[in-house]
Amino acid sequence: MLARNAESLYWIGRYVERADDTARILDVAVHQLLEDATVDPDRACRLILQVLGMPWPPDDESLDVWSLTERVCYDRSELGSIVDCVANGRENARGAREVTSSEMWECLNTTYNGLSDAERKARKLGPHEFLDYVKNRSAMFAGLADATLSHDDGYRFLLLGRSVERVDMTVRMLLSRAGDRSGSPAWVSVLRSAGGHDTYLRTYRGALDANRVVEFMLLDRLFPRSVFHAITLAEECLMELDNRPNSRIGARAEAQRLLGRARSALEFMRPGMLLDDLQERLLDLQDTCRDVNEAVTAQYFHVAPYVAWTDARANDEEHFIEEAEL
Repeated sequence: MLARNAESLYWIGRYVERADDTARILDVAVHQLLEDATVDPDRACRLILQVLGMPWPPDDESLDVWSLTERVCYDRSELGSIVDCVANGRENARGAREVTSSEMWECLNTTYNGLSDAERKARKLGPHEFLDYVKNRSAMFAGLADATLSHDDGYRFLLLGRSVERVDMTVRMLLSRAGDRSGSPAWVSVLRSAGGHDTYLRTYRGALDANRVVEFMLLDRLFPRSVFHAITLAEECLMELDNRPNSRIGARAEAQRLLGRARSALEFMRPGMLLDDLQERLLDLQDTCRDVNEAVTAQYFHVAPYVAWTDARANDEEHFIEEAEL
C-alpha cells in the first residue's frame, strides 16, 4: 500500500472518531446546561473546551450554550470543530478513493454536504438536531467501512487511527473529572458522553461509584470505548501490519512497544486503587497517544515531526501541494 493512502486512511479514522466523540460530549453537556439551572454555564463551557483541547476565549468573555455550539459545531475556521473534522475526513477520503469503497466515500461526502441543512435545523430546534446527525452519520460510516472494505492493511490503518483517537478522547473525558468526589453526578456525564451509561448500569447493577466508573472506562475488556479495549485493538492492528508478526523477539517497532507497555500497565493494575494518582496515570496515557502517533508517522508515512490537531489542516494542505508538485 502507498504511504499516502495509508496515511489518509489513518487520518480518516481519527477525524471521523473525533467528530463523533465531540458530538457525544457536547450533546450531554448541552442537555445538562439547558435542564439544570444550578450549573454555571461559563465554567461548564470552558471545561468542555478544555476536554476537547480547544483554546479558551478571554476571561472577560462569558460563554453559554449558544456560543459554545457555535464554536465547537458550526465554525469552519475553528480547528478541531465538528465541521472541520468532517471536512478534513472528507478531503482525506477524496485523495484515497482507490483504497476506499464507493459507499464510504458517498457517506462522508453526503455527510459533509448535509452539514449546512443540519445546522439550519439545529438553529430552529436546538443543537441536538445537529449533534444527532453527526453521531448517526459517524456510526453509518463505521458500519460501511466494516461491511464494504476488505479487512486488509488499509482497514487496519483506519482502525488504528480510530483506536488511537478513541483512547485520547476517553482519557480527556476522565481527566475533566479527576478529583471529583466519588458520588458526584458528574461521573454520569462521563458515561453518557462515551455512550456507555446503559452498559455500565447492566454491568454494575446500577451502582454509581467513581471507582467503578473509572474501572469501566479504563479496564473493561468488552466495552468498545474503554481505553483498554481501544489500546488492545490498536496493538493488534500494528502486529498485523508488521511484516513479521510472529517475531521470536517480540515487538520490534516503537509504536508496538509503546502500546504494549500501556496495555500491560492497565492489565495488571489493581482495580481498587484506580483513583490513586488517577490524573498522573491519565496524563501518561495521553502522552502515549502522542508518542504512538509520532512513531506510526515515522514508521509508515513519512519522516516528519508530530502533527498536532491544531496543525492538522495545514499539514494536509502541505502534503497535497507536495504531491501536486511531484
